[in-house]
Amino acid sequence: MQNFISLEQIDSVAQTIRKQISIQPIVGIILGSGLNGLADSVQNAVYIPYGDLPNFPVSTVHGHAGRFVIGELEGKPVFVMQGRIHYYEGYTMGQVTLPVRVMQRLGIPSMIVTNAAGGVHPDFEPGDVMLITDQLNLMGMSGLNPLMGPNLDEIGPRFPDMSQPYDRAYCDLARKVAKESGLTLREGIYAGLSGPSFESPADLRFLRLAGADAVGMSTVPEVIIARHGDMRVLGLSGVSNKANLDGSTITTHEEVIEAGKVITPKVEKIIRGVLRGL
Repeated sequence: MQNFISLEQIDSVAQTIRKQISIQPIVGIILGSGLNGLADSVQNAVYIPYGDLPNFPVSTVHGHAGRFVIGELEGKPVFVMQGRIHYYEGYTMGQVTLPVRVMQRLGIPSMIVTNAAGGVHPDFEPGDVMLITDQLNLMGMSGLNPLMGPNLDEIGPRFPDMSQPYDRAYCDLARKVAKESGLTLREGIYAGLSGPSFESPADLRFLRLAGADAVGMSTVPEVIIARHGDMRVLGLSGVSNKANLDGSTITTHEEVIEAGKVITPKVEKIIRGVLRGL
């Protein structure tokens, strides 16, 4: 299966979208499992289902609406992905990260990425929100890097720097917003695995030893592509379940969606505050 997506393919999607919108979005927002609610409060929204776009992957996971919502949030023009594409759905890394490439070709300079994650840090509880300060690219280390294939020189360099995947000024802004809102904001490192099986107790003990604080099945490839194109990134994980380090509990997708109901208002508060502060 061809992993890479050509510039022509990216531009055909970008052009299809551009014809349907009259604003220039300044922030792309990717909403993770159970976090779709924020898209419903976008004002003057234009809705574009993924299935209406040329050669665009369609989200197949429960809890992911599968459409772009383009409009205004806190007075800022935004480009929201209501539901994302995952590698475990059978798509290539090129397809998984195509939405971020489209954001880049639409001239969007910043991205806020959210996800539902398992809490690996022993102090993290379901319902917590974690500011992502760095990431562990376990998918990429095993050869599934979204930048494999011909480099798109028009967008970024062959060997992009990843010393600051998450923008430090944006992190500071998120901390400030959380403090002013009276929210407890955890911080830590997000480990990205391919899924779709949840982690075994041994997997989780290994991740903890490696320094991971939360684990999920997304985000890392999208952030690599964003940084390749010099986008500034803010990342937030909603902790939907506690790491099962001893094998005593069972993790389900239903509890991830359920935890999203507690997490969404907190994540929404932070995103709205950050947008106001931009």
